[in-house]
Amino acid sequence: MCEHSFEPLKNDLILRTAWGHHVERAPVWIMRQAGRYLPEYHEAKGGRDFFECCRNPEIASTLTLQPIERYEGLLDASIIFSDILVIPQAMGMTVEMVDKKGPHFPNPLKNPDDGQYAELMKRDVDVGTELDYVYKAITLTRKKLAGRVPLIGFCGAPWTLFCYMVEGGGTKLFIETKKWIFRYPGATKAMLQKIAALCVEYLALQVKAGAQMVQIFDSWAGELSPSSFKTFCEPYLAHIADNLPRRLKDLGLDPVPMIVFPKGAWYSIDSVCNLAYDVIGLDWTHDPAEAVKTRGKRPITFQGNADPGVLYGSHESITEVVEEMVKGFGGGKKGWIANLGHGITPMVNPEDLKFYLQEIHRLTSMENSGNQDREG
Repeated sequence: MCEHSFEPLKNDLILRTAWGHHVERAPVWIMRQAGRYLPEYHEAKGGRDFFECCRNPEIASTLTLQPIERYEGLLDASIIFSDILVIPQAMGMTVEMVDKKGPHFPNPLKNPDDGQYAELMKRDVDVGTELDYVYKAITLTRKKLAGRVPLIGFCGAPWTLFCYMVEGGGTKLFIETKKWIFRYPGATKAMLQKIAALCVEYLALQVKAGAQMVQIFDSWAGELSPSSFKTFCEPYLAHIADNLPRRLKDLGLDPVPMIVFPKGAWYSIDSVCNLAYDVIGLDWTHDPAEAVKTRGKRPITFQGNADPGVLYGSHESITEVVEEMVKGFGGGKKGWIANLGHGITPMVNPEDLKFYLQEIHRLTSMENSGNQDREG
């Protein structure tokens, strides 16, 4: 059990769904639900830099709770306010958040002989010490949640973190990344393995601090071909799924549901269903009914997958998208956590997100949505 003392959980719907149980309705949460589309986010953030907010447990906790309080009774999980790039920071790389441009690495990895690569590979990274502020934010948030909903911890997947570390920020062409995998495959795999080991420890310590589920964000998985995915992505996702439960056991902690989100890698769904994850996040390029067919009888819960852009549309469009998901995922009584197919985007009207959440509640609570199993 967690070493901290927290109030009993009043709403465990998402946990039961993730473990494969029949439920009364589909649970729902939203990726990036704590963020800049909310006016209260900007008030609480003030003049602080993004990473300053991440490193301040009180501020991070306040931002995490904002959507839970605004959408009281509509969200079934909270996700800690943090960033996937804290692991490269813990490894010793400088990451800045540039306004209107996103994350920036002033000194990205150039090649295996640039000096920095060898330094990172030999460095003994203590994520327990380096990322202590994340664990403090998690514990504080669990206490403030007071059992209202579970708290999700997360990390970036090795492949996605590696892309940032060599590109130096966001990119459309992935030139540097492709240079690495096609010129220096051995060095690439060694770094991916090091990152994967750090992810296991980082997630385990988040659970120790109070996280009740974890998600691995592989935001750039879709930049790989199917064969490259098998070589540079899937083995490291597998390493996390196989080793996190063991590490939790070593720490005397109970297992928690594990979510993987290989965004854009639509071709990988069949093989990812064979990994040891409990939940697979789907982006909006997946057809729900086809995904259910591919899953078959394997004990996997899906998460997703509305196009985030629907929230810019009419309420009629939102209802249509939710109806399609409810039908495609089998009614919402088993095997599906409702979400968007990626994080919520800027300038969404918070009231339109509220309507989306209400429609999921309405359409999956209905008597005629059935109690279907997930055989597809």
